[in-house]
Amino acid sequence: MASRKPAPVVTEPTIRVRRIHRRDLNKVWEFLKRVFRSVNRETVEYQRPRTKTRFLEIYEEEGIEQLLFEIHEGDAPVVVGYAECAYEVIGSDNWINERYFESRDMRPLFVEEIAIHPDYQGRGIGSFVIEQLEHLARVRGCTHLVLEVAANNKRALQFYRARSFSQIDAAIFLAKKVVSEPELLPPRTLRSNGLEAPADPPEREEAAESGDMSESTGSEDQGLQDMPEEPAGSGPAPAHSVRSARARRPRRKKG
Repeated sequence: MASRKPAPVVTEPTIRVRRIHRRDLNKVWEFLKRVFRSVNRETVEYQRPRTKTRFLEIYEEEGIEQLLFEIHEGDAPVVVGYAECAYEVIGSDNWINERYFESRDMRPLFVEEIAIHPDYQGRGIGSFVIEQLEHLARVRGCTHLVLEVAANNKRALQFYRARSFSQIDAAIFLAKKVVSEPELLPPRTLRSNGLEAPADPPEREEAAESGDMSESTGSEDQGLQDMPEEPAGSGPAPAHSVRSARARRPRRKKG
């Protein structure tokens, strides 16, 4: 009787963490674009980093930790996670109010970014990233991990709440629809290019039948006699505006 060959032993890959190196920048940027592509389609505020230029600047800044999480499957290591954190508020465009934490005797480790490869989610990588950040906080004397997450990122919220994160503040984007009219007028049909002149307005036809055309046929002196006297000390009104205003309002018959 032939002996059975032992089944091959399947070993799970090992995840390792290290600090990022300059040679990693391009592949990590491509990794972040893939992770946050779907998230950025659904959120008002872009997830960080917004541009590759800013990402490269972060690498040069002091006081920021950039951690890379890799597994070895095959010949080359695969980036499956990234974390970025700072021990103090850095930059002039940050979202942090330092006095909030000072008044509560909190010494936070600010988590700027956590990214997990979409093909490796659910395998414990996110938990390992949080454990690493908590370890950094302990050895550096920090009391809290502080991070920001979009309110509509339900999956991320569920992940953090399951690991004892709680909400300490709220930033809510509000919007109200404004009913407005278009700035440009709608299309308009042109008049015919025939020889017939456009018809007179009804008021003008009525005045012509009654023979009352004094406003349009009278002399300019007669029109000036109808004008009220100017108050003392006031300047003369522009003549063209008075005449044009009166010419646009033909006198109607009384009774």
